Amino acid sequence: MFNPAELSVADVFARLATELHDSDGVDETVDAVVEFAVRALSCSHAGVVFVARGGRPEIAAVSDPAIRTIYECQIDVGDGPMVESLREGAVVHIPDAKADPRWPSWSELVSGFGIHSVLHLPLAVTDRRVGGVLSVYSTAPAAFTADDEAVAHILARHAAVALSSAREEASLAQAVDARKLIGQAMGILMERFDLDADRAFEVLKRYSQDGNIKLREVAQQLVDTRKLPRS
Repeated sequence: MFNPAELSVADVFARLATELHDSDGVDETVDAVVEFAVRALSCSHAGVVFVARGGRPEIAAVSDPAIRTIYECQIDVGDGPMVESLREGAVVHIPDAKADPRWPSWSELVSGFGIHSVLHLPLAVTDRRVGGVLSVYSTAPAAFTADDEAVAHILARHAAVALSSAREEASLAQAVDARKLIGQAMGILMERFDLDADRAFEVLKRYSQDGNIKLREVAQQLVDTRKLPRS
């Protein structure tokens, strides 16, 4: 633990870069981002939402169950400041949720949790694509100054890079695991039916296509049960 107020801005973000680099995987990285946001900005809560496949927001990490509830309500109705930040790729700063007229239901919910100040920052994966949103919350009204927003911007940039790298590494790891699994399944077919590698792979692929099942799932079932799925 450390106190950001005792460090220079450069020291703070050097520490952030180290912590994110040391994080192991997507879950650990996003948890580190949320924890650091709470510490660095002295806010009461923080959270991160990703864009999942199909474009639907997916809650990645929250510092408090209340933030999960706030996120879920916006995701369910497809509206709210987090959704707007994600959709428009823009910062949404709300000095006092109780006094904001744009999202009445959201304002009532957030105020019920004692939250006033809200700041949503898009996590830009590329110039054209937003990969998620970093959100910070405070129980005090007008809690986030221009300096806080500038620091949050830098944090969001660091987080976007770290999260993008972590997700890429996770995808590569999944691809490696899938290749190993398919190799195991091919080995079973080659031994049982005296097939060569090409023919064994064709058998797996045919079962995948005929059953409309992912190749990895066909291989998993064969490895687990020693049986191919029924076509």
